[in-house]
Amino acid sequence: MRHVTDNGGPALDDRGPIIEAPAVLFEVTGLTWDDPVLKCYGDAGKIPLYSSKFSERSIVPPFKYSYGGRLRQFLGVDQLGWIADVLRAKPYTKSGWISLTAPGEPPDAVPCLTSLAFRLRAGRLVMTAAFRSQNVYTSYLNYVPLRGIQSEVADGLTVGCGSMRVFVDVPHIYTADRAAVGEILQLSEHDGLGEGAPAPGPDRRICPVR
Repeated sequence: MRHVTDNGGPALDDRGPIIEAPAVLFEVTGLTWDDPVLKCYGDAGKIPLYSSKFSERSIVPPFKYSYGGRLRQFLGVDQLGWIADVLRAKPYTKSGWISLTAPGEPPDAVPCLTSLAFRLRAGRLVMTAAFRSQNVYTSYLNYVPLRGIQSEVADGLTVGCGSMRVFVDVPHIYTADRAAVGEILQLSEHDGLGEGAPAPGPDRRICPVR
């Protein structure tokens, strides 16, 4: 959110005006819904809805696509099963890429998450997620289920989870959410949570009432 706020400029989207920033690449080494930052600043009420987008094979409204369906039965292929087979056969491979888009599909149904890559390195499964676009205000609602997908594949291969690398080509926030984003950034500064800073434990902080 700070990257978009500090480096973004005005742009347009089907849902209204946005603030759009240059592409960003980062890595996450561990993430769950119990993460103290998410528990303090996240919207717990949206967790079941976004989790279903990754777990259900059918489309769950208001979404126009299902990541669960595209991962497990896309064009008749169980892509997660395919990935596991590839890595079992060739643990060193760099070809473990899967696509979540199809040529010629309706433009308004092209998913934000376009591809995933899985690699075995140092006995652990690392994953790269590539997003064509990402609303950074709600991005965590996708990142935690994605970490769950990585864990699912790792468990099937009986290996541990490595890092999750995330590339976002067009990170943005909606102008309508700018005040809410600013509030979160202000609260995080008050709590001493700068970029890369560890989150304080519950004994050091009371989450703000939102």
